[in-house]
Amino acid sequence: MIMDHREKNLKKRSYSDDFFKYGFTSIIAAGIEKPQCIICNKVLSAESMKPNKLKRHFDTKHPSFAGKDIQYFKNKADGVKKSRLDTGGKYHKQNLAAVEASYLVALRIARAKKPHTIAEDLLLPAVKDIVRVMIGAEFVTKLSAISLSNDTVSRRIDDMSADIIDQVIQEMKSAPLGIFSIQLDESTDVANCSHLLVYVRYIHDGDFKDEFLFCKPLETTTTARDVFDTIGSFLEKHKISWEKVCGVCTDGAPAMLGCRSGFQRLVLNESPKAIGTHCMIHRQMLATKTLPQELQEVMKSVISAVNFVKASALNSRLFSKLCNELEASANVLLFHTEVRWLSRGKVLKRVFDLRNELKTFFNQKAKPQFEALFSDENELQKIAYLVDIFAILNELNLSLQGPNATCLDLSEKIQSFQMKLHLWQQKLDENRIYMLPNLSAFFEENDIELDKRIKTISSVKEHLQMLADEISSYFPNFPDTPFALARSPFTVKVEDVPENAQEEFIDLITSDAAKNDFSSMSLNKFWIKCLQSYPALSEIVLRLLLPFPTTYLCETGFSSLLVIKSKYRSRLVAEDDLRCALAKTSPRISDLVRKKQPQRSH
Repeated sequence: MIMDHREKNLKKRSYSDDFFKYGFTSIIAAGIEKPQCIICNKVLSAESMKPNKLKRHFDTKHPSFAGKDIQYFKNKADGVKKSRLDTGGKYHKQNLAAVEASYLVALRIARAKKPHTIAEDLLLPAVKDIVRVMIGAEFVTKLSAISLSNDTVSRRIDDMSADIIDQVIQEMKSAPLGIFSIQLDESTDVANCSHLLVYVRYIHDGDFKDEFLFCKPLETTTTARDVFDTIGSFLEKHKISWEKVCGVCTDGAPAMLGCRSGFQRLVLNESPKAIGTHCMIHRQMLATKTLPQELQEVMKSVISAVNFVKASALNSRLFSKLCNELEASANVLLFHTEVRWLSRGKVLKRVFDLRNELKTFFNQKAKPQFEALFSDENELQKIAYLVDIFAILNELNLSLQGPNATCLDLSEKIQSFQMKLHLWQQKLDENRIYMLPNLSAFFEENDIELDKRIKTISSVKEHLQMLADEISSYFPNFPDTPFALARSPFTVKVEDVPENAQEEFIDLITSDAAKNDFSSMSLNKFWIKCLQSYPALSEIVLRLLLPFPTTYLCETGFSSLLVIKSKYRSRLVAEDDLRCALAKTSPRISDLVRKKQPQRSH
């Protein structure tokens, strides 16, 4: 090894036991004796082998050790020398612990969707302060061994992401039947870059597992072929066949649902047994957009009134002050956003609650067209009905959201809502409106005459019929027999079961053990358990249950993407951070630590 020229020519200085009182021992490095701090393990240059320089290091770096006697430092020096000889001992274990700690901190940063620099800028200094105050300054030096720089945190996240996807791919390949379903959606980030987000569902540990698969940029166009090629490249890289795809759930864009060249058609060409699904949440929203002309006009008037108040900062402040003076239940209005599923219901509810305050405000502002909206009983009745019906629709929408749902679960909720619509129409024929609480209360509070009530109820019936027709259009009847087989196999006739599974079906319905399992287990777990005894029958059912019914996970994934890839991190490649943040599979940190060569901190 080549020595530093300056170190060759400097006057050789020898270590003295007097240096113990400054907390220093000696170490031979590249044939040169150098001083080493026995508190922080830092090795100084040979030129620093002077009492004044060692004392300066001790006084500035470790003032809390000033009262310790020489024997204390001698004991610590023995420990330092022992750790040099015992590479597999305490020192090595401390370094492994430091590497593991850096992985754990990086995982928390990824799951909290925070910038990578937060570890070095905030977390480590904060932890040092806590340890210094709560435990003791002598323990702070151990934390210096934890590497938490921006680059280190990024590498840790990359390592954990690679380990997670390795586990997911292995689970997909080893899943019973080897089949899986996907849901996907495409959206843009703050930098206007298009990203394709994909989730996967497969059988694992006796149940369905929904897992984040990948997030890839679509660098040019976003056609069906681009989406198909991006997913195909991922599957090919991991040696997975398109034939294993049993279900595809997308939104209703032409690029996804086109009957000739849409993405789902391209998938069906490769995997004819796959089931294509249009997201049920999107379908429900499309079905509920249509309003009769008079209700549509009221809705537009309400939105215009809200925009008049919210679009002006002065108007917003004046309205807020007015609400506070009148002791209203709220003091701000909500904006209507077309792309937000629950927006209309929340906006209408707030407007109806503040109708008297809005009437006063528009009177003060000399806006008669808006004041009339909140003065006319006919208009207020329509608003009251819109508040009620959109509250009902929002409740339905929320019931369709959430993870772990199947097409069977959500189809039952849609069918239930359709039956309620028919029931409500019958009740309206009897002038009963208990299902519309705001409208009913408004009738009672204002003593609305019967003929005016009947006119409003007539408009309500028209909308409910229109709504029922739209729901039926977007949600055609599901095939009864396959879903009945999945939902209640012991009530299905043998002749209604596919011929290749009829004998297994007979074995199933005559098995007391199967009946007990069916009554005590969830539907998914029951049919997965039946795979061993009734493989053909179970495969038929599981191919119906595995497909995603909505793109809910993708929607929540895009929300996380916008948090991670903010305007301050617009150039970040977010896939690894997203995977660590969203994946249910935990990284095998202990395995990753063993693969690392822990480096001694200087």
